[in-house]
Amino acid sequence: MLRRTWLVFSQAVTVALGGLFVVETLKPDWLPRGGPVQPGATILQAPAPLSAASAAAGLHAGGYSAAARRATPAVVSIVATKMARRSPHADDPRFRFFFGDEAARPQAQTGLGSGVIASPEGYLLTNNHVIEGADEIEVQLVDGRQVRARVIGADPETDLAVLKIELDKLPIIAFGDAPSLQVGDVVLAIGNPFNVGQTVTAGIVSALGRNQLGLSTFENFIQTDAAINPGNSGGALVDAAGNLVGINTAIFSRSGGSMGIGFAIPVDIARQVMEAIVSEGRVTRGWIGVEPRDLTPEIARSLGLPVNNGVLITGVLQDGPASRGGLRPGDVVTRIGDTAVGNTTELMSAVAALRPRSEALIAVQRGERGLEVRLVIGERPAAMRRVPR
Repeated sequence: MLRRTWLVFSQAVTVALGGLFVVETLKPDWLPRGGPVQPGATILQAPAPLSAASAAAGLHAGGYSAAARRATPAVVSIVATKMARRSPHADDPRFRFFFGDEAARPQAQTGLGSGVIASPEGYLLTNNHVIEGADEIEVQLVDGRQVRARVIGADPETDLAVLKIELDKLPIIAFGDAPSLQVGDVVLAIGNPFNVGQTVTAGIVSALGRNQLGLSTFENFIQTDAAINPGNSGGALVDAAGNLVGINTAIFSRSGGSMGIGFAIPVDIARQVMEAIVSEGRVTRGWIGVEPRDLTPEIARSLGLPVNNGVLITGVLQDGPASRGGLRPGDVVTRIGDTAVGNTTELMSAVAALRPRSEALIAVQRGERGLEVRLVIGERPAAMRRVPR
């Protein structure tokens, strides 16, 4: 009898445990939860529901639709056309025999890019390389309007150009604060890649102050991993609020497409160039007439210098501003006015920011002696205004 009772009990326990396992697996919410919170335990809470205002602002699920809606109307597509040029061999029968009549006919060249409407008067910012040498420039807005644009001016040394269109009720982009950007900030790249239509891509600021890339004379690029492709040049790089922080300019690529390394010109530089071109028709920059070279620790030791940071002057133009002010080859420039300079790029940028015919105090290390030299700044010659290739 005892044996039979024990057998029934064990079978009941087995069935109960099996049922508990099934419920735990398939319907865990049927089981009661709770109990006292132990000291030091962490309570994980579900995120609070998004407010209607946040959802309307496009912040749901980490999205940036509000920023895109704010910025995209002011980003345009640009088609730059170079008129057909007649081949010098067009009348040569041998040329026609080998290459055909089609090759002898003039062929127009078309380039694609993007631009940003920067003022209600119709001024547009884009890259110089987008419109360089173009005979006709067509601009298409997101709302479908198309209009011819004229070139107000260009600055090859920063690869920027200013266009103007004549249309009413233009959408205008809001300017952001590029100097406040930090590595890791979210940015959106807006343009017309491969002529597929306006496209928005997202990424972060990967680096700041990129230079010595050989893209332009004065370089201070924002690097981003937001996808930038051919056709994006001249388009907008905006922050998470939709404010313009850069003009997309170039990519590093071995395939012709985006590889996660793109470069944009900071908006503060673009704005300065635009204002100078609109007001004066060109950009004027300071110049002192020296041949600079980065100062390395090895060079500093070989010259017996007590400093390791600065720019070595290896040559001084005869009767130039530096020569007249007393700079000599072998001097090391450590500061231009209140701006410290640690390499050639910083020196060029600091000098270029000075107004021609103004005076500047330049800190110099000459051997073991530090001194200050006062120069009258000259104007950067036009012959030097070219983009390195």
